[in-house]
Amino acid sequence: MKLLLRRFIIFSLASFAFGLVIPMTSAQDFYNIVIEGGRIVDGTGNPWYYGDVGIQNGRITKIGDLKEAGTGKRLNVANRVVAPGFVDIHNHTDTDIEKFPLAQNYMQQGVTTIVGGNCGDSIYPVGEKLAALERLGLGINFTLLVGQATIRKQVIGMADRAPTADELKKMKRLVAKAMEEGAVGISTGLYYAPGSYSKTDEVIELAKVAAQYGGIYASHIRDESDYSIGLVAAVKEAIEIGEKANIPVEIAHLKALGKPVWGKSVEILNLVKQARARGVDVTFDQYPYVASETSLMGSIVPRWAVAGGEAKMKERFLDPPTKEKIKKEMLVSIDKRGGPEKLFIATFRPDTNLEGKNLAEIGKIKGKEPVDVAIDILLAGEADIVSFNMLEEDLIRIMRSSFGLVASDGSLVEFGKGVPHPRYYGTFPRVLGKYVREEGVLSLEEAVRKMSSTPANRVGLRDRGLIREGMIADITVFNPATVMDQATFEKPHQYPIGIDYVIVNGQLALSKGEWTGVRAGKVLYRQKPFSSSKKQ
Repeated sequence: MKLLLRRFIIFSLASFAFGLVIPMTSAQDFYNIVIEGGRIVDGTGNPWYYGDVGIQNGRITKIGDLKEAGTGKRLNVANRVVAPGFVDIHNHTDTDIEKFPLAQNYMQQGVTTIVGGNCGDSIYPVGEKLAALERLGLGINFTLLVGQATIRKQVIGMADRAPTADELKKMKRLVAKAMEEGAVGISTGLYYAPGSYSKTDEVIELAKVAAQYGGIYASHIRDESDYSIGLVAAVKEAIEIGEKANIPVEIAHLKALGKPVWGKSVEILNLVKQARARGVDVTFDQYPYVASETSLMGSIVPRWAVAGGEAKMKERFLDPPTKEKIKKEMLVSIDKRGGPEKLFIATFRPDTNLEGKNLAEIGKIKGKEPVDVAIDILLAGEADIVSFNMLEEDLIRIMRSSFGLVASDGSLVEFGKGVPHPRYYGTFPRVLGKYVREEGVLSLEEAVRKMSSTPANRVGLRDRGLIREGMIADITVFNPATVMDQATFEKPHQYPIGIDYVIVNGQLALSKGEWTGVRAGKVLYRQKPFSSSKKQ
């Protein structure tokens, strides 16, 4: 008997050391948490089924009938859905995660992992910043893309020119270093300066470096409307970069922005379908709203006017002839985004009284033209805006594509401060409530897949995103009959309803909609690819 016990102990220790999971079947087994009686939507897209989930030492160790199993905590979730924790592949949380490490506006949505560093901008240096976050203690998991614009700024600043051969080599070295320090890929914001100053070939060379480490290429494409090369050409460029760099492509927040491109969702979805048919690994993400949010400078100021940085832009505004030239182009951009009545100030620290008002309203208050109001704001300090510029028809068509993911494009925010886009609080519950339950645009299983296993796979998190024995226990439990966003454009600071429990790395972080006080989140570093046999 002692010999058998000794062998069992040795085998158990070896299994733990090598990351093996021992199936547990005995009625005497003990679990840290048992989730009992729910409908399991496992993240694969397969039909739901009834089952209990046993969690031990941070992992799902048993799925089955666990009514008699011993447990430290038993959650009876009858009439609830047990799903993998949601993975938000596109957000800008890295800018404020040190200030808001709990990430409550994401935890309350059922999100257990956030991917920062999108649209070309990221915290930097990667290794140093990620290590600092580890010491801080996070509410949910965090991983990072390195921003191409961030890398470019390190080498040539805000200059509107191509890099020299030596500068390109230095940028490639910095990308390699960021990947070695844990980044899961590289992002671009080719619509924004200084990313917009980069030619396609430059981006391909940097993407090739990320590809060598098994990373992805995530891109806010060069044009989502008809500002420069046009929406269709911009999607083609993203696909070309992926094809030539031999790297998976994730097109950020795919949309048809502005009246000139309404309806072109058909054409761009066909481009994605055709690319995948010839072997290009391209997908996209989307937020479920017809309004976007970005910086005022990024949305309406021409790129040539911001070359050299914000100080240079302000100098140009102070030169009357240059100012008039900029104003003419700003007026065109304002019109493309729906007009001054459709551009709302979301955050403006120098004067919070302007938050929630549109440019036309502010113009009436101040007795100025809306474009002059915008210039005054830009001279006083940067602001974020929300603008209504999309069609619901395009949004639904894009959402129905099997190649799409759900993502917020939001950030972390102090509750009650500013008038941010409601996607900061409502993205994932909105899809489940409005587009699954109420409108039937997606099935429940397909929506959960788009929120969990697919985004987890895109960034190489192979042990998350599924309800499956052996996987990390990142789990969200919600009520499919009531789950819904509450945040509105007028009153965005409202948590959703219907999210009952959120488990992060096997620990109960949200219970009956309330934070438990647990900081169970981890910094997730790039996992090594399965194989290094990819073509270079």
